[in-house]
Amino acid sequence: MLTADELRDRIQTTAFAFRGYNVTNLGRSGELLAHPRYGSLVEATLREASEVCSSQMGQRVDLVARVSEGQETSVDSYQEAISLILAMEAVQIRLMREFFDIPYAQAQIAFGYSLGEIGALVAGGMFELRDALQIPLAMAADCVELAKDVTLGIVFSRGPILDVRAVQRLCLELNAEGQGVIGISTYLSPNSILVMGQGDTVRKFGQRMHEKLPSGVHLRQNEHRWPPLHTPLVWERNIPNRAAKLMHTLPGGLVEPKPPILSLVTGKTSYNDHNSRELLARWVDQPQRLWDAVYEVLALGVTTIVHVGPEPNLVPATFSRLSDNVAAQLADRSLGGFGLRAVSRAVRRPWLARLLPSRSALLRAPFIEQINLEDWLLEQGKEPNGKR
Repeated sequence: MLTADELRDRIQTTAFAFRGYNVTNLGRSGELLAHPRYGSLVEATLREASEVCSSQMGQRVDLVARVSEGQETSVDSYQEAISLILAMEAVQIRLMREFFDIPYAQAQIAFGYSLGEIGALVAGGMFELRDALQIPLAMAADCVELAKDVTLGIVFSRGPILDVRAVQRLCLELNAEGQGVIGISTYLSPNSILVMGQGDTVRKFGQRMHEKLPSGVHLRQNEHRWPPLHTPLVWERNIPNRAAKLMHTLPGGLVEPKPPILSLVTGKTSYNDHNSRELLARWVDQPQRLWDAVYEVLALGVTTIVHVGPEPNLVPATFSRLSDNVAAQLADRSLGGFGLRAVSRAVRRPWLARLLPSRSALLRAPFIEQINLEDWLLEQGKEPNGKR
């Protein structure tokens, strides 16, 4: 694990990745709250988020008690999960900056998956935490109601690159039958996509996909319930328009973020000093372009990725899986001597073999160092005798 001095020296080639909502959201927040040096800042931030959440829900919310007692969140406590995640992301960055003098604003890039994009906007100085929280919290109750009839599925290929247009067309055909709406939620990689659908639509997608897609394409349904953000399912409750209307009078958003923020709406560093409301409105119902962000991070020459939030999962797993795939594809060959002929012979991962000649930045994946920030803070915050 990098020391504070080492991380400080690398800051200009470091990316910060903010996590989104998951089925578990506490991580090691309880340890940070109980920490003798960090605890007061963690508690103050959780109390601030509790106040905003209480106001939006019309009932008392105590995130400090939830964290200290280790009470995990669920989709039924989605508002509290949102508040907890964004609060812990904000305070983790503050702890890193104030206790270890890590100049976050000098990092090369930041990005966030789903809810994490809002966390990145807060950390980048575009919005205050209490103001940014209002955006997802105002729509949370309707998202939870929609989640009761929504299934999440992952469409993945063991062979070729997925035909995204074929996936989109099948979703549209199912929608046109009038028995529920299904749509793409996230482009995970060239061979995997997340879809969300109402009612029986995900199951029907699985039944019909081999009419449109090769036999090597599979569908796996997730057992948990998920709010259907980043899909057209949210149109049912007019959530995008309502969120956009709310943002008209939301304070902030009129400075450029520091560091630059890679938007998963566009897959590019699109945020400037006036377009955050437009991008956040698109964030509500447009798919997350995670793969575009992954490649952009590699192409920028990033050496270190710091994962922010409680128990980061999807983004570190994505980079680790890509690293393993690239390393395996290049087995028994040095990276320096890797040639196009070797790529053409690769058969175990055809989607990767096809990409490597034109997207050579993927070769950097095995050399990226990943840091889980909550783990790093707890390790760096140990007393000299090994006790916190």
